[in-house]
Formats: sequence, C-alpha cells, structure tokens
Amino acid sequence: MKRTMMSLTGAAVALAAVTGVAALAAPGGGTPDASGSGTRMPVQRSALLCPAPTSSEVGETTYTSFAPKGAAGAGAKKGTAQLLPAGTVKDVGGGTGSGKGSKAGKGGKDAKAQDGGSGDQRVDPPRDTKPVAPLKEAGKPVTATADGADAPALDGAADGELAPGWTVQQTTTVAAGTGRGLLGLTCTAPDTTFWFPGVSTDRGRQDYVHLTNPGSTEVTVDLELHGKDGPLTTAVPDGVQVPPHSTYPVLLNTLTSAPATNAALHVTARHGRIGAAVQSRDAELGSDWLPAAADPSSSVVLPGIPADATAVRLVAVAPGESDADLNVRLATPTGLITPAGLETLHVKSGMTTAVDLKDITKGEAGSLVLTPADGSKAPVAAALRVTRGKGDRQEMAFIPSSRPVTTRATAADNRAKGSTLSLVAPEKGKDAKVKVTASAGSGGGTPVAKTYTVKGGTTMAVEPPRPQGLKGSYALTVEPEQGSGPVYAARMLALPQGGIPAFTVQPLPDDRGTVVVPTAGQDLSLLTD
Repeated sequence: MKRTMMSLTGAAVALAAVTGVAALAAPGGGTPDASGSGTRMPVQRSALLCPAPTSSEVGETTYTSFAPKGAAGAGAKKGTAQLLPAGTVKDVGGGTGSGKGSKAGKGGKDAKAQDGGSGDQRVDPPRDTKPVAPLKEAGKPVTATADGADAPALDGAADGELAPGWTVQQTTTVAAGTGRGLLGLTCTAPDTTFWFPGVSTDRGRQDYVHLTNPGSTEVTVDLELHGKDGPLTTAVPDGVQVPPHSTYPVLLNTLTSAPATNAALHVTARHGRIGAAVQSRDAELGSDWLPAAADPSSSVVLPGIPADATAVRLVAVAPGESDADLNVRLATPTGLITPAGLETLHVKSGMTTAVDLKDITKGEAGSLVLTPADGSKAPVAAALRVTRGKGDRQEMAFIPSSRPVTTRATAADNRAKGSTLSLVAPEKGKDAKVKVTASAGSGGGTPVAKTYTVKGGTTMAVEPPRPQGLKGSYALTVEPEQGSGPVYAARMLALPQGGIPAFTVQPLPDDRGTVVVPTAGQDLSLLTD
C-alpha cells in the first residue's frame, strides 16, 4: 500500500471540482460547523424536479420560485434559477407506462411523440419552450401559472447567490372530478432512494408515482411495494426504464394484483439520480401529493396535524432486518401526551403497520413523535393521511416524517389568507427559538420577521407573519437561532372550494443549502493501492 498525504484544502477543492456544489471562499466566508470538522459554506449549485401537476383538464397550477436573501453570504456571485419542461412518457392505451421505457424523441418546433416500441410514447416539449418562473434576484418570489392536463414536469437548476435555499412550490386546484381538491408539493432534489409509506393499491384509490430523470442517460428504477404481510410481488421485476430528461408516471395498481390499503413504496435508482413523488386520488377524499418520507430512523417526527382534523391514519414501515418498537406521543400546545389506547407501536421487519388515530388533535394542532421503545434501534419511515371535513365534503392531505430544520427551511406560495405554520420542539426540556421571515410579495411588499419560542415537547401553530403592503404571494423562511433545541416545521395552506375544506400540508425539512468544507491547513491521509 502507498500512503499519500494531502491538505484538507486540496481535498475540498477536489471535492468542489467533482460535485460542483461546494462554494469555496476566503477565510471568514463561512461559519464554523458545530461538529468542529470544518467550515460550513453555501452550496454553489442546486437542482430541483417538479412532477407533472395534474391530468385534469380543469386543473389550475401555480409555480412559485424563491431563494432566501443573504443565504449565499457576502460577495456571492449573481446567479440564475430556472425550470425547463421535461419530456413525458405516456401509455398510448391510457393509464400508466408499461415499465419497459421508451425511446427519446428528437423534438421539434411543436411537441412531438415518439413510440418506444413498448406501447409507451415519449412526448417532448417544443424546442423553443421558455423557462418557467425564472428567478433573477433573491428575497422576492416569482410565479407562473399553467392550466389543464398538458402542464409538463419541470427540471430546474440554480447557481450563484440563488442556489442556497432555492425552493419551488407547485400548487394545483382541481374544481371537479375524481382528482378534485388542492394539491401542493415542494419540488424535490434528485436522489437515489425514496420511501413512501401510506400509498394504496385499493380500488378506491389511484396512486401514481412520478419518476423524473434529469440526466442525459436512461435510468433503471426499481419499485418495491410492502404491505402488512411483507413485500408484494410486482409486475416489473426488471425495473422501470426512465428515459433521459423525462418523467414517467406509473399507476401502482398495475404493479400488483393484491389490493393493499396501507402499503409502503420503496423507489430505488440503480444508477444515477431521479426525482420521485406520489400523487394520490381518492374517490371520496379528493387528491393530494404524498412526498417522500425522511430517511428511515429509529426516531421520527410528523409535524403539523391540523387542529380540526376529523380523521388521521398512521402508516409505518420497518425496512431493516429487525422489528421496531416505538413509543407514540402527540406533541400538543401544552406538552407531550399519549394517545388513548396507543402507548406503543410494533412494526414487523419488512412490513407495514397502520393505525387509525381518529380525531386525535381534538381541536388543538399537534405533531406525532415516535421514539424507540424497550431499547429498539430499528429504523422506520412513516406518514400520516389527514382528513378535514365530514360526509361528502371531506378532503385529505399527507404528512410524511420530516428532517429537522438545522439551518434554514422555506415554504413558498403563501397567500394573504390560508397559511398556518406549525413549529414543534419534540424533546421535553429543549426549547426551540426560531426566526420566521416573511419575504417581499411576488407583486410587492416589505419583508417582516418575527421570533417564536417553542417550549420543548410542544407544538406551536400560528398564523405566520405577512409582508407589509403584500401584493401577490410570499415565502416563509424558518431559521433556528443559536443554541436552539431541535425543531421541525410544516406549513398548511387552506383554500376552501365550494364548502369543501380543501387544504395541503408541506413539511419544511432543512434545505441543505450548506456543505461542510474541511478546515484549511489540516492533513488528510489517503490510503491507495
């Protein structure tokens, strides 16, 4: 073996060159990382993927793009942030793709369909398509709208001062039909693996997983369903082939012949990175997006259950080799309580467990906190299906387990009315102190900031601050202050539709707008053959 010595500065430069995300600056350009392992610096590039918003001809979608002001630090270069339409793979028979992929079309002045020989077609956007909601300055959101079923999936990138914390929200209203309701989704960064507890292949549901490939080569994606008795056999054992720069919606009902009401979907890219999100349509409860849950962990937090929830269902999956035992607590405005009859939850390895929590919040907003019981260390992923309203005027939304806000998180597309911000400090005795900033409006207005202290073990649900002189929509940025205890956040947007309490909930995980760059002058030992 040969032992090679190099400075951490050189390693950081090499890392930046390979990944294109670490923004290196002169000393003092970042902040020391809490772990002491280096300096935390703003990222230089960000990527986001937005799935096709709806298949309804009466759907109306608003895209909101935003980057927090000052997130890139002093001296950051001006940047751009824009979204471009991706191609769409469609089944010519209607419904979902066959799982065999399709050949990429060559495009043209008009959108063009190319048959991939499998019964699927890829429809490319026109060559002269313009960027959607291009962002040119930080601190002020930009919006764009699209109508009907032809709104495409979007592939976006940001650089310079717009990269750290760049957030895009897509909000869709569907006034009628099976997919009626309010659908909200924070566009996601590409990744290699995703968990979606709470999906269903039952007759009353139509759940589509939207797979978006931002790369220049085809990606094979494995779809694995888990039910209450373990893994379910799927119709695509060889995986789904997603063409480059394309999105591919797959109807989960076509993957298995066994109906599963409370299932979990595991999405894995064999190579490369993809975006993934599940759009769920319920015959009685409307529709919404189910975002991916946080990476499986022995402790999970599901923030932002509305005060007026009439039904809440928890679905958890244990993806590891061991069963998971969990303490179940509800973080209320006054403290942690144990739901009646549900002190602990047992989740078998490779299986899902579902529990109906009914109207658990009883008129007070709350958050569900699951922690290890009896020494259990098995990881779990979890999600809630939340229902508001009664009878034929009900609407559903989903709340997956979320990452904590460690540096910053943002919710875009807040209106003059209808937003509720939930902040939860899940650990008793560890209060959280959080600054919430309301940005300028998309059409004008002056930013406003307010600080909240959340007592450890509680949930605080507030009507968030609004910009002075607001015109248009605005963004909310959540930042824990120095010394704050752990904090999680979620934003509910409520836009009633003809007596139906239409709403959507977006968890606010940390935006990962910074990376740790090793401290200059230290040595790094690399062992090579």
